[in-house]
Amino acid sequence: MSLAELASSTFGWIAVAGSAPFLAGTMVQGLLVLNLSPDNYTFERWHGTLIYWAILLAAACICIFCSNLLPLLEKLSMALHVILFLVIVIVMCVVSPTKNSAAFVFTTFENNSGWSNDGVAWCIGLLSSCYVVIGYDGATHLSEEMHNAATGVPRAMVGAVLINCLLGFAFLVALLFCMGDVASALDTNTGYPIIQIFYNITGSKNAATAMSSAVVVMAILSTIPLIASAARVMWAFARDQGLPFSKFISIVDKKRSIPTVAIIVTTVILMLLGLINIGSTTAFNAILSLAVVSLQISYLMPIILVLWRRIASPETLTWGPWRLGKAGIAVNAIAVFYLIFTSVFAVFPPYQPITPQNMNYASLVLGATLLFGLFYWPFRASKRYAGPLIEMEGLDETNVSGLPASEQTDKE
Repeated sequence: MSLAELASSTFGWIAVAGSAPFLAGTMVQGLLVLNLSPDNYTFERWHGTLIYWAILLAAACICIFCSNLLPLLEKLSMALHVILFLVIVIVMCVVSPTKNSAAFVFTTFENNSGWSNDGVAWCIGLLSSCYVVIGYDGATHLSEEMHNAATGVPRAMVGAVLINCLLGFAFLVALLFCMGDVASALDTNTGYPIIQIFYNITGSKNAATAMSSAVVVMAILSTIPLIASAARVMWAFARDQGLPFSKFISIVDKKRSIPTVAIIVTTVILMLLGLINIGSTTAFNAILSLAVVSLQISYLMPIILVLWRRIASPETLTWGPWRLGKAGIAVNAIAVFYLIFTSVFAVFPPYQPITPQNMNYASLVLGATLLFGLFYWPFRASKRYAGPLIEMEGLDETNVSGLPASEQTDKE
């Protein structure tokens, strides 16, 4: 993988880490709009940025000062994820005053994008579903701190995708049956149709606030592992001398055995990105859209290489305890097609006619990131970067990360 691709992957994970706290911060604003009259609260972008910063700082402090609690917090997050899902779905199904027909749920297609071709509109709409299934590589970024990572990482990745696909599909079907009028949800002044849908279903601001708060809580909790994972990506790239100021960023805190500097740098970058939202929410959303396409590109390249070697020289591949066997070629081929297809439509403008406000600037930001990597490579990084570091000298009883084996945490 080239330095440009690694740079886009690193930036993609930083963007992902910013999406959850941004969702939580602006959704809090939406709940204020729902519960307070316009005389008592005016929606300001800088309010959301301040809440976003507060969530980032709290998550960073937990990652640095309470790193030993991360496994417990992740287990708690998973338990809450399932419990709150059940609560919300049951409430929607029980209290919804009306139910849409099965024909509406499974056969009705509404195109509010302005694109004349329904097929193109559907393909562009894949961005939402693509977003919720990226990030499954997060476990790999913590693999150097896991026991038995060779089986634990793939189990975590596959398990996360399977569980969330089932829960997500069930939630989507329940929502479509119970949501009521589509137009009222889209015309909401809260900024989030889901808040308006909860209000339409329950008829109560308190109930809608409680249900929406479940989403906010999960977004806040997910910020913690997102920052931890994004910081590990940055730290690993800096350890391999692939970033500016690599020597500084790659420092490992000897007391806590964590990349404290990388966590701080990641948090500062995310806070600076939050300033963009004050000037333009459209520009900030372009940064978040970049998370989808850049991570998908970073997934695409190694899959293509593995697929090529499976076909051209399978004897050169060394397999671990987890493998797909004969189904591997088909799975890799489908993955390549899916990632290319979705990456193309992920940079399409979501609405027509195109204006500066609704333009998808992800392609511009991605191009700038890749150009940075391409220019930085010949002038600086090529003199230091020689690929991922496999062995480190002078580290007794440590793994490649430089973290003492006795202090590794089981984050499966």
